[in-house]
Order: sequence, then C-alpha cells, then structure tokens
Amino acid sequence: MKAIGIIVEYNPFHNGHHYHAKQAKKMTNSDIVIAVMSGNFLQRGEPAFVDKWTRANMALNNGVDIVLELPYAFATANAPTFARGAIQLLDAAQCNAFCFGSEDGAIEPFERSLRLIEQAGENYESTVKEAVSRGLSYPKALNEAYHSAANSSTIEGTLADLSKPNNILGFHYMEAANTIGSAMKAVTIPRIVAQYHDDAIEGNHIASATGIRKSFFGSDTLGSVTDFIPDATREILQGWQEEHQSFGNWPSFYPQLRFTILREGPERLAMIADVTEGIENLLYRAAANNGTFEGFMDQVKSKRYTWTRLQRMLTHIFTGFTYDIRSRMEAPSYLRLLGMTTAGRLYLNEHKKRLKLPLVSKAAAFSNPSLEFDIHASDMYALGIGNGTSSTRIGVDYNTHPIIIQ
Repeated sequence: MKAIGIIVEYNPFHNGHHYHAKQAKKMTNSDIVIAVMSGNFLQRGEPAFVDKWTRANMALNNGVDIVLELPYAFATANAPTFARGAIQLLDAAQCNAFCFGSEDGAIEPFERSLRLIEQAGENYESTVKEAVSRGLSYPKALNEAYHSAANSSTIEGTLADLSKPNNILGFHYMEAANTIGSAMKAVTIPRIVAQYHDDAIEGNHIASATGIRKSFFGSDTLGSVTDFIPDATREILQGWQEEHQSFGNWPSFYPQLRFTILREGPERLAMIADVTEGIENLLYRAAANNGTFEGFMDQVKSKRYTWTRLQRMLTHIFTGFTYDIRSRMEAPSYLRLLGMTTAGRLYLNEHKKRLKLPLVSKAAAFSNPSLEFDIHASDMYALGIGNGTSSTRIGVDYNTHPIIIQ
C-alpha cells in the first residue's frame, strides 16, 4: 500500500482541508493518507480550538486514514523545527510522498529555492545572524537573507515566494526532507479561495481556519461557520460544545496564564523556552497590570517580537516547557497513533516491521520524556478548557485508545 503524508493542525478541520487530503491522495495515486497533526498547542503559539482527539476524529471522518501526533517540542516551534519534526515522522511512517498546500501551487519554484540556499551556504546563515542582530524578527531575517541570495544567483526560473506563510512552511518541509535524505517525493497543491489569514466570507464554501475561528468567536454560534466545514466536523463540534461549553483560545486561558506568570516571577520565567533578552520582566509587569489577554498583549508586543513569537513564549510558560526540557528532545523518537480507519489499520499491519520508529498506541506502555510532556501538555490544556472546575478531565491520554473508524 502507498501512503501520502500531510502535515496539519486542523484547527478546526474545514472544507479546504478535505480538498487537500482528497487531492493529495489523487495526485499521488496513493492508497491512504497519513496526517501528522499538532497536539493541543499549535505552531503559532495558541491552544487548539478543540483537543487533539476531537480534531483527529474530524480528520478520520473526512478522508484521512492515519493521524499521528506531532510532539509538543516540534508542534510549538518555529517553522524549520516544526517542519523537521513532522517530516521525520512521515519518513518514519514509510510515506511514499508528502503534499503541502502553497500559495505558489507548483513544486519547481521550491526546488529552485532549495538549490539557491544550498549554493549560498554559509553566506546565507551569516546574513540571517546579522539581520537578527540588527533587531529583525527571525522570519524577516530569513526573508532578507533569501532575497540577498536571490539577487546574486544565476539560477534561472521563478523562485518560491517565501513571504507567504504556506510557501515558507512548504520550503522548510522540502529542506527537512533533503537534510535527512528522505526518499519521499514532494508535491504541492495551490490554496484555493481563502488564504492563510482570510476572513470567512458569506457565500464561499472555503475559508481559512483563522477566519472560521474569528467568525465563531464573533458570534459564539456554530451556525456562523456551517458553510465552511463538513457535516461530520459540525456534528463533532456540536458534541464538544455540549460537553465543554467553551473552545480553546488565549482570552479564555488567560486567567490561568496570568496566575502562572505572577507566581513564577521573572527569575523563573527566564528559564522558560524562547524567553530571552530580559523580556521576562516585561511579561511579569504586563500580567500584573492587565486583567485581559488583549490588554496584556498590547503592553508586550513590539517590532522586535512578532505576535507568534510572543504566543509561543506564553504557551511554554503555561505548560512549563523550559530550555532544559527542550534540550532533551532533539528529534522525534516514536510514532504516537491518535486514530486510524480500516484502510489505515491495514497499512500499519503491512508496514509494521518497516516503520523507522516505535508505534505507540497506549501511552502507559511507552516511557519517553517527550511523550510524558505531551501528556502533561494535554492535562494543562484540559485545565484551560475546564477552567480548573470539577468538569476538568486530567489524564485523558492514559485512558484514551486510538480512534478507529470502520
């Protein structure tokens, strides 16, 4: 059996995601789709709209055959590290190819861009470091170095536009696959109708996940987003809302985040991953001064720190993810199975002995620091969703079995 791999967050699963999975399978003539999916905290430093089990259920009811969890250390990291972890998992799962959505919509510009960076070599890295030292954010520094290399390149043909968010991730996926020498073929499909941050527009059936969340939180009704999500997603979200009465976002998690910042104090905040350059003092003052997340962010945001970079710091503060913990998680060391279809089960049975990493279906049966932190992060997410009340369910990962869709 052939598998096509995709890297996703499904926050939440929408019609565009369904199109991506369907087209990826069709383009590569694959038998199944394997999705590597972020857990309960996401790459832009946010708590997920709903938890990983619920999002995996959406995926398995809409064309995905296997859902594997991307460990926290990679799911909440910058684009290169996020891509490296995800690609290593897809490669370990024996995917024949991987497919990503992009603004460019063709693979050749990405291949040229890879050659460009390889040719630039150390000059590219030194340009990045110099730009960061001047106060540019890391993404802007990368873009400056990229344009500098392009201006002096002799490579013919259009290069990938690395100012676009999906193109950036796509480039890093290909870079990661190239670095580990993966045999997986890279393919891409163009994003259709809605771009990464676009609002949900009435009359369309495709909207970005960002637009869907914005529309929902603006009305607090699932009816406002029904046109943009598959029926199975709507039913699953309705079930979540009936059980939890709330969805994940920073404004609702902020009371516990604020408590954590004020309890830890600047000295201990400085030990948290991504907290640098004395910003722990500003974070502490902002938490002391503001009772809302919006007010807190207004006080701490600046040109030097992107919104995403700040949110990643907050995610790590909320979960207690320190530099020391991260140093012990250099590469994924297992395949955490969240769910599968009947076809997915057949694939795993067929490839079981050829998987490059252990397949983990029962958390209690596998001891690993990264997995233990994923479980801890799930518990912290549950506290945020349940506001620490009696309805909060701790230890779900230990007694939840992989979802199986017949």
